[in-house]
Amino acid sequence: MASSSPRQGFAGAIFDVDGVLVDSPHERAWRESLQRLMEGRWRELAPSTSWTPERFTHDFYQEVMAGKPRLAGARSALEALGVPDAEARAKEYAADKQARVLELINAGEFHAFPDALRFLLAVEHAGLRIASASSSRNARPMLERIRLDKFAAEQGLDLPEIGEGLTLLEAFDGDVTGREFPRGKPDPMIFLAAAEELGLPPERCVVMEDARSGVQAAKAGAMAAIGVARDEHDDVLWEAGADLVVHTLDEVDVEELTGGRLVRR
Repeated sequence: MASSSPRQGFAGAIFDVDGVLVDSPHERAWRESLQRLMEGRWRELAPSTSWTPERFTHDFYQEVMAGKPRLAGARSALEALGVPDAEARAKEYAADKQARVLELINAGEFHAFPDALRFLLAVEHAGLRIASASSSRNARPMLERIRLDKFAAEQGLDLPEIGEGLTLLEAFDGDVTGREFPRGKPDPMIFLAAAEELGLPPERCVVMEDARSGVQAAKAGAMAAIGVARDEHDDVLWEAGADLVVHTLDEVDVEELTGGRLVRR
């Protein structure tokens, strides 16, 4: 199944980070942190909740937390699990998770998705301006550690514009990663800010997202959305309004993007 969106032509590509560009340790940190709290400082209240280690699945994370700012994600998870005083406890949960994710990032427990880097380099080579847009403040440390020059060399890509030592973060024409906004996804505020940084109207931009709330945010901002269903839950992203859903960004026809069409190769 494929969809097309005839337009004047896309001139900008906006990338979510976690789950699209990088296989990050965020979900793992949220899961491990909550288990640590429930089996430690919160062990007396755990029986009154619906939490179990098995309850915190990838689907739970995607449906309840993905794409949201840190505190909002923590609060959503605790509310979904029936944790008492979720509003107050969310701060403790978010702080504990932050400590854990930094441990994992510093240990190098993350990697870039090769298909995403190939796609990013291809769209930039095709003349599109690119931006990163993630609500996570932890995205930047990961983007700073990913070397595009090494990746291009490993892939045999002859792209003279990639200078020696170029990091993924440095490759972007616009970056709103980690910036605080009054409203998180599915509000389009973060993506509208990214389009503004690129100097482009929203309708000339296409957003790459792996979360329901992210796709909804892109569509609410009058942008096209490519849903990246790495877990193969295509239906969630189609239902959120994605114009095209793929399992890997290698599937997207880059040449057609400049004509405003979203199709598979």
